Amino acid sequence: MADPLLDRDAATAALARVSAAAGPYLDSLAARPVHDPAAAKLLAGLAGPLPEHGDGTAAAVERLLEIGTATATASSGPRFFHFVTGGTTPAALAADWTAALLDQNAFARVSSPFAHEVETVVLDWLRQLFGLGAGWGGALVGSATFANFTSLGCATQWWGERQGADTVRDGLSGLPRMPVLSGGYVHASARKALQMLGHGRDTVEVFARDDVGRADLDGIEQRLAGLGGAPAVLIANAGEVNAGDFDPVDALAGLAERYGAWLHVDGAFGLFAALSPRTEHLMRGIDRAHSIAADGHKWLNVPYESGFALIREPQRLGTAFGMPGAAYLPGPQDPGGGYGLYGPESSRRARSLPIWATLAAYGRQGHRAMVERHLDLAQHLARRVDEAPELERLADVPLCIVCFRVARPGLAEADLDRWNRAVGEALIADGRVFCGTTVYGGRVALRPAIVNWRTTPADIDLFVDVVRELAARTGPDVTSP
Repeated sequence: MADPLLDRDAATAALARVSAAAGPYLDSLAARPVHDPAAAKLLAGLAGPLPEHGDGTAAAVERLLEIGTATATASSGPRFFHFVTGGTTPAALAADWTAALLDQNAFARVSSPFAHEVETVVLDWLRQLFGLGAGWGGALVGSATFANFTSLGCATQWWGERQGADTVRDGLSGLPRMPVLSGGYVHASARKALQMLGHGRDTVEVFARDDVGRADLDGIEQRLAGLGGAPAVLIANAGEVNAGDFDPVDALAGLAERYGAWLHVDGAFGLFAALSPRTEHLMRGIDRAHSIAADGHKWLNVPYESGFALIREPQRLGTAFGMPGAAYLPGPQDPGGGYGLYGPESSRRARSLPIWATLAAYGRQGHRAMVERHLDLAQHLARRVDEAPELERLADVPLCIVCFRVARPGLAEADLDRWNRAVGEALIADGRVFCGTTVYGGRVALRPAIVNWRTTPADIDLFVDVVRELAARTGPDVTSP
């Protein structure tokens, strides 16, 4: 029987085996396909009935490494342009291993003074990184969705307070629907957060002045004026996912101040525009927001489950998410171990360690250099698209996303959409580079996002070459055999 107590001496050897596999895997990222369809058959080796006795640590780890290093999507490599996914910097990777080694519960000071202190420092460093005032606080959470959930949970508590109600104690029953206003860039994760908070995913009132979603400020102001002083929540979107565009944060902050509204900024990746003098104007007014959501696994290049919510009045985190009383748990004011860091989760791993390590290792200037390199790469990609006769750019490139499609003069829009969908499917199946399709302004398009610290101009050139090759293979003149 492979009892873990009897297998305890295998831990060091198993970790050494993982370390030995890490070097070749990391070295392969620059050249390996992002996805290898031929390796998919190996996945069957993970299945089968639940083991009755088990194979022991060494055999289990060996099987996981053999299958994983062959079949894992190389999303931490330089040619993964789908979604908005960064890699993991060397410092962040080592710190993530450290987090697993130390196995700390970051829930409270009493559960881990070390994890509590690292998290406290990280939240303050993030505040400084984005130029926010000394009073800001926050919470580290598992994703941008939970960062939106945390921020909008604080907004809900504020809104209930303005109604003379305690939503934390009594919920939303008997209250009117909370007005939530946004431009057309509002992300699905914000809708999901509102859904989980009990407001409903369709509570967002969208005010867009065109078919790509640019905010209609006049429409938003008219709606606010029509509320007659009742509280509302505004959502500003910093870094729209199809083209990297921004809502006018500063103007929305002005409206929030004029009408007494809560301003939440969904800055999942666009918040990092604040790091460069070339793009910081896009984030003007961010310090006038009430809450901000962002995601470290995107442009900070740390592992997944590294979202964060930043709150101008951090005491609202304790009000909205403090743990109901339980005799065995520390209380918020308990000097022996009270939890000063709040969020929707209680027990959680020390996800602050990779963030601390990458900020400590590379500092403000190192992360600024990475952001500006990606800005340059996005402009390089835009030029390559503009130079290619069968490619058509659909939007400006203010940040790190280039929205474009394959096109041909005279081809009907429906045929162009079919062609672009076929190219997107071919890219995923081919695996040399990775990028999917979206719909922008009613047109099917590609929207590669460049946020990985490993990406170079050669990776961008390969991406364009592969797109052109697959476009020729899937074009409307090609007939199936």
